[in-house]
Amino acid sequence: MKRSFVSRRVVVASLALAAWCAAVPAKGVVNVTEHHNHDTRDGLYIDPAFTPAAAAALKRDTNFNGAIVGNVYAQPLYLEGGPGGRAMVIAVTESDNVYALDAANGSVIWQRNVGAPVPLSKLPCGDIDPLGITGTPVVDLPSRTLFFDAMTTPDGGATKQHLIFALNVDTGTNLTGWPVNVNSNAMSGGTNFTSATQNERGALAVLGTNLYVPYGGHYGDCGTYHGWIVGVPLNNPSNVMAWATTANAGGAWSPGGVASDGVNPFIATGNTMGASTWSGGEAIIRFQPGPVFSGLTNDYWAPTNWPALDGGDTDLGGSGPLIVDVPGTTPSKLVVALGKDGNAYLLNRTNLSGVSVPLAQAHLSSSTIIQAGATYRTGQGTYVVFCGNSTSLIAFRITLTAPPTISGVWTNSQNGRGSPFVTSTDGTNNAIVWGIGSEGDQRLHGFNADTGAVVFNGGGANELMAGTRRFNTAIAARGRIYVANDNKVYAFTVPVAPILLTNLALLPGGAFQFGFTNTPGMSFTVYDTTNPALAFTNWTRLGAAAEIASGQFQFTDSAGAGNQERFYRVTSP
Repeated sequence: MKRSFVSRRVVVASLALAAWCAAVPAKGVVNVTEHHNHDTRDGLYIDPAFTPAAAAALKRDTNFNGAIVGNVYAQPLYLEGGPGGRAMVIAVTESDNVYALDAANGSVIWQRNVGAPVPLSKLPCGDIDPLGITGTPVVDLPSRTLFFDAMTTPDGGATKQHLIFALNVDTGTNLTGWPVNVNSNAMSGGTNFTSATQNERGALAVLGTNLYVPYGGHYGDCGTYHGWIVGVPLNNPSNVMAWATTANAGGAWSPGGVASDGVNPFIATGNTMGASTWSGGEAIIRFQPGPVFSGLTNDYWAPTNWPALDGGDTDLGGSGPLIVDVPGTTPSKLVVALGKDGNAYLLNRTNLSGVSVPLAQAHLSSSTIIQAGATYRTGQGTYVVFCGNSTSLIAFRITLTAPPTISGVWTNSQNGRGSPFVTSTDGTNNAIVWGIGSEGDQRLHGFNADTGAVVFNGGGANELMAGTRRFNTAIAARGRIYVANDNKVYAFTVPVAPILLTNLALLPGGAFQFGFTNTPGMSFTVYDTTNPALAFTNWTRLGAAAEIASGQFQFTDSAGAGNQERFYRVTSP
């Protein structure tokens, strides 16, 4: 972390600042409240800092602590306006630990353990040991509430409980009426929820006044389980609604979990067992709020070969639906599905059409597709990118035709099995696809989103991570990339130029004001002291500088009135 110095009487030239720029256009508040940043699960982060030149020079912030306890499958979240005005990174682990970390330095703001996780030896099957919090949480910003599911046990694993928690995101305290015991509250028709055979891997979503939580089975497909979507009213958590596949299995297990067009929740379901007629599996399903499934063909799609997919365990449940709008196509409102059969499918979101042939289908991967995909738009068109061929990123474009088709564009190795995400400086320009070498080289990789050409090659020795998991994805916020891995959250940053000080002024009443310019959307924190010889850890944190216009920042120290000389440091982050 580097700093600039200002006194009330003298401006002192100093060192260049480390980067931390916006994940939304200049002057906007930055919050990453859910998996892949939006309900559509597009994985797109708009950040003016991530130009190709800046991205090529990405470095890990080695001063960022980020220490946590437990294995991690969930994506981190990012929220501004936390305690003391600090931005926070939220991380959850399989040890049932929840952390709010200072986004600037990785220190712990608060942490909670919500129970004992279940050892793998106490589960009927699976591959996560222990099993605690797996799915990516969601934050409801109006109430500043963090929601997540945790597998817990009060007695060493004999009793297994899926509990849905609601915590104040600023303090970690539990909200009244929560947690919700899913075993006791979820029922669909005559089907009861059984925690022992269900796992919660998919991302949660808040839509309207409801929280939605998806469930599948464990690795190995043991016992009797179902694909579930459980709806919990935010203000009445005892009034749970739920839907489950009528056949055994059909899990909703994709890392993207619940997607939405802003009104209706969508899920992907996996292979069912023993079904002779379609019974909810191998499908993309749209629900009305609740969740309520109409059963009408316009609200679900399953491929005509769903029985064969069932038999081969090559289901649609591994990646999750992407909600994509492509103006210029007919139809233009689409759902993209990605299957373990290596196929990509385009569906008409207005009428999913039941068991039927999709709008378009293409075999693009030689391996199963079980990571979350991402979608983005450039001047060349609308793309979808996903991890395929085991360790590669594969991008295709949706053609502007009636109906739309799938056109493969590029493939490049990410040296691992992470889920991609995308940055763009304004939503269409300078788009970069980012991959993670999860369980491979354990490095970040960046690619030109139109061509697949390498933008960031993984960095040097300092950029090597540890403890990556094959489904992990990362987030971008204010010129930084955060990756949550086993026992540690990593922060990477792009470089920026030194600040240029402007408009120093003593205001009526003695308050001191100064301005400076830098990259639009950056985040700066101001500290002061009356003794510049003090160690910086003893300086007083005053707060954030405001961006009053694009790339123009200002800070007013009202408490600094008087004749005593004060010195200021501006840091980024």
